[in-house]
Amino acid sequence: MSFVERTCSCCGGENPEKTRIDAILAKYEGVKGALIPILQEVQSLYNYLPKDALEYVAAQTGTPIAQIYGVVTFYSQFHLNPRGRNIIRVCQGTACHVRGGKTILQALEKELDIKAGHTTDDLRFTLETVACIGACGLAPVMQVNEDTHGRLTPDKLKAILAKYQ
Repeated sequence: MSFVERTCSCCGGENPEKTRIDAILAKYEGVKGALIPILQEVQSLYNYLPKDALEYVAAQTGTPIAQIYGVVTFYSQFHLNPRGRNIIRVCQGTACHVRGGKTILQALEKELDIKAGHTTDDLRFTLETVACIGACGLAPVMQVNEDTHGRLTPDKLKAILAKYQ
């Protein structure tokens, strides 16, 4: 069953996801160059861009799906796979690298049982690497959502992750 054909799982009525996307599309109706803001708002509904939602946006806006995928894959802000409630960004910049950033990344991969660029099965964490967080004096550093954690050691990671239930 496609996105458009689905009904609400609780009441069998109109698909609430489709209704929310229709509201976003209505807001930008007739606005030139609105594809990126539309995609940003659709992504905020799901925390990623599901294929069905992209196909629906393409059909409703008359934009070729290839063009939409071109935009989504070009900009790093867009994500095609489900993301965790908590985004972990591990710095791999020069200062962090020299002070053990790779060891921190490996310890997180082991603790979470995922590789960088992936999300835990329970959608609790997404693990990413970044070129620089900008807290070189605290190296090695990671961010969990907007919180910066510095002077990391593998021993500190479990307690930090426990804060993000």
